[in-house]
Amino acid sequence: MARRSREQTAIREQEPSIRKTNFEEVCLGYNLEEGQLEAARCLQCKNAPCIEKCPVMIDIPGFILAIRDGDMAEASEVLSKYTNLPAICGRVCPQEKQCESVCKLGLAKNFEPVAIGKLERLVADWALENEQAVAKRTEPVIGKVAVIGSGPSGLTVAGDLAKEGFDVTVYEALHAPGGVLTYGIPEFRLPKRIVQKEIASIEKLGVTIETNAVIGKTITMDEIMAEFDACYLSVGAGAPNFMGIPGTSLNGVYSSSEYLTRINLMHGYQFPRYDTPTKHSKKVVVIGGGNVAMDAARSAKRLGADEVSVVYRRSLEELPARIEEYHHSVEEDIQYNWLTNPVEYLSNGKGELSGVKCVKMALGEPDESGRRRPVVIPGSEFTIEADTVIEAIGQGSNQVLLSTFPELTLNKWGYVEADSATGATSVPGVFAGGDIVTGAATVILAMGAGKVAAKSMAEYVKEKKQFSPVS
Repeated sequence: MARRSREQTAIREQEPSIRKTNFEEVCLGYNLEEGQLEAARCLQCKNAPCIEKCPVMIDIPGFILAIRDGDMAEASEVLSKYTNLPAICGRVCPQEKQCESVCKLGLAKNFEPVAIGKLERLVADWALENEQAVAKRTEPVIGKVAVIGSGPSGLTVAGDLAKEGFDVTVYEALHAPGGVLTYGIPEFRLPKRIVQKEIASIEKLGVTIETNAVIGKTITMDEIMAEFDACYLSVGAGAPNFMGIPGTSLNGVYSSSEYLTRINLMHGYQFPRYDTPTKHSKKVVVIGGGNVAMDAARSAKRLGADEVSVVYRRSLEELPARIEEYHHSVEEDIQYNWLTNPVEYLSNGKGELSGVKCVKMALGEPDESGRRRPVVIPGSEFTIEADTVIEAIGQGSNQVLLSTFPELTLNKWGYVEADSATGATSVPGVFAGGDIVTGAATVILAMGAGKVAAKSMAEYVKEKKQFSPVS
């Protein structure tokens, strides 16, 4: 056997000086030859820990072996058994903290793990380009299921139940399906054509998607429960959080939700082709350290800001964002103010933002998250000049539906209480998963919750209807 390379096969990317001026995808992906080189690094472990670490339990060695052998149809077939959104997950899933973190090759001294995510993307893109046949719904139809929300969790439930023989209708409040995949993640990280193609693949299974449908307003939960045998709630956690410091009401202070939605869902980056103007900022400050903060900062740079800086109250070591996104941001001239926290937004006297008053922080004892708690350093105040601030400090539960469905039990944070093993809620026949249960998390964790719930929902409806297929 040929000696395995210690490093991952290099992947092509746009040059930083070019990509920071456009919204085109940064990572260009592997071609087949590059993918086969990387696939050959896989040890093909008999008891593969990468499978256990994957929230949707993909047969990772199986699809990688097919790539190595040049059988892309087989690789696609393996992937399709476990995931309905492989081209999306191959781009935005934090593989470095999941499957790749336990790769046995990567655990060997001086070896990098197999680039599992990049290989998943290769296969998924090949399947979309070659229009691989989609599994059809089995007959007869077992029952009718409603899915509220068309984000990654809802799409997973819809696809899995359609494959099992259910008539599935997905209700989406916005004018385009995809949830956070569409309104939250920028084009340069997740092209909307990819999201649209993967959603189209799910629709080919027989799934119906109705947009502009606000459950609790245009349709009530009583109407849903009367028409369908079961329902899955996956409305996400899209309500913006603000720090609430003085000056929050100034013109120029945005939530990341509004900022990114205007750019992504409403095509603000393509103004005036699309009639969604965005502010022409010069000096932008982004508050937060997650992937959303990275997305907001990198979007602001692409919209023409001269200076973009991220203010984060902890250090690089505690940064929750994907390290790949951080490195990309640094290459694109995003600046960082570590161990820093804003305490006031300053006005220019005309109701407009002119600066951010900050304090320096020191790290104390760990908090409930396991990260060291930031503590203010007395007398450390300083000001960052800014005409735009974007707060990316997390999001709360969407209350439009929940406020009209009092029968549903919520936890103290306002999220839906659901059994982690089944997705079942306090209301019989109603299941829930994704960010509306866990709070803001990753795409792949939302998908994992969807797979769990889909299995439980199928069992629930079959028992309820005492279903027995006609031979």
